[in-house]
Amino acid sequence: MVKPVIAGFVLLSLYACAWQGETRPAASDHFDGQRFFNPGAQFDKGFFDLVRFAFTRQPGQWKRDLEIAPAHAPPPLMGDGELRVTFINHATLLIQADGINVLTDPIWSLRASPFSWAGPRRFVPPGIAFEDLPEIDVVLISHDHYDHLDLPTLKRLHAEHDPLFVVGLRQGDLLRDHGIQNIQELDWWQPLELENGCQLWGARSQHWTGRGLHGRNRSLWLSFVLETKGGPVYFAGDTGYADHFKQAHQRFGAMRLALLPIGAYQPRWLTAFQHMSPDEAVQAHLDLNAARSLGIHFGTFELADDGQFEPPQALARAVARNGIAPDRFHAPEFGGGYDVKPLEENAGCSQ
Repeated sequence: MVKPVIAGFVLLSLYACAWQGETRPAASDHFDGQRFFNPGAQFDKGFFDLVRFAFTRQPGQWKRDLEIAPAHAPPPLMGDGELRVTFINHATLLIQADGINVLTDPIWSLRASPFSWAGPRRFVPPGIAFEDLPEIDVVLISHDHYDHLDLPTLKRLHAEHDPLFVVGLRQGDLLRDHGIQNIQELDWWQPLELENGCQLWGARSQHWTGRGLHGRNRSLWLSFVLETKGGPVYFAGDTGYADHFKQAHQRFGAMRLALLPIGAYQPRWLTAFQHMSPDEAVQAHLDLNAARSLGIHFGTFELADDGQFEPPQALARAVARNGIAPDRFHAPEFGGGYDVKPLEENAGCSQ
């Protein structure tokens, strides 16, 4: 009896709400005046589905080891045309390209939770120590769930790096409430020019927002496309599979690199709308015509029933079934740095 209760509490804490936000107009064709929505089917899971999950779980195996030493510090910068991506873990990556450093969905906290004493707890430490980060210019936040928007980490980044925080529409209020002011909100398919002359685009994803049982979808969820001088980089954030990958390919062409979630996908009756399976991630890789992809969103926080190492193993099988070379799509090592070649045909960033 205790385990289902704890599991339910963990899930509820993941979405516990510290802010609901005021309703205000947003110029968007996926905003109904009160809430944002996904085209087509909507996420329809609620409290009783979480109760069902808590009492019917069949979790895979996880092993906690917080003594793993972080990897070596990444380089300060990468030059024009160069691209290096360091996988810190979960959905936190350092993207270094064309003289700019971009951090995605950063979380260095022990728990993905509003509480320091309860909620999903790390099974492995961040692959790079926070103190070893180079100067961060831009922070991308895909949505407001606690494993992607971690306020203690964001406040520390604000204090020590003062980067630009890029979020979805109406997400900025939460950050401003905690003293962060250097914010840019983006809609799907809205561009932002960065200091190096390259553009960053908000992109559509299939997910939802809300840090509790109330206030769902009051802010917008995003993927991102970062233009580089060697081709575009796609950061999916957190998403289910839908036609938005094909839309991104139609708008931006082949991807130099795609960063695609592969974990927290079991059981499918609960997670299919919001999280891709490894098989769906491979299809997204194909939809994007990505020269290279890395799997993310696995092995750090136990958020669903798939085991700690199940997503990378399932990804390897799916890659093989589709005849894709293993070095074109694989699960990276925590703390691993990966240099990515430019596309052979690429117009580069607009200057």
